[in-house]
Amino acid sequence: MKKILRPALAAIALNLAACGTLPTTQEPLPPVSSNNAVIALVDNARSDYAGGRLDVAAATLERALRIEPRNPGLWHELARTRLQQGQAAQAISLAAKANAFSGNNKVLRAANWQLIGEARTQLGDYPGAQAAFDTATQLQR
Repeated sequence: MKKILRPALAAIALNLAACGTLPTTQEPLPPVSSNNAVIALVDNARSDYAGGRLDVAAATLERALRIEPRNPGLWHELARTRLQQGQAAQAISLAAKANAFSGNNKVLRAANWQLIGEARTQLGDYPGAQAAFDTATQLQR
């Protein structure tokens, strides 16, 4: 029965995401920064991400994080990049770190939980993914 349930839950999660019920992590959230060096690094990382140069984008985001290690937007973008690289477990850890620094920013926290849900789906943890998607939805209210 587990073999039937997992694909069914994955299909439900994918259908919900396709319907627009859940937020997507396709569009990056702009990190709040007044530091010109960080802004330039993020612009470069986003360009590399869009061009499929994920390793370069991740390295650039890590440089930005050395400048602003408590910037939750940077942690989110690195988590999104790691997820795209297929590093779901690391993406979960990075999104959780972004949440730890995000304070009352419900939009960013919801995006992090959405990303965690997508990562858990990649790992085959469908109940955990649904719980993360539910948290993201609650934060959007």
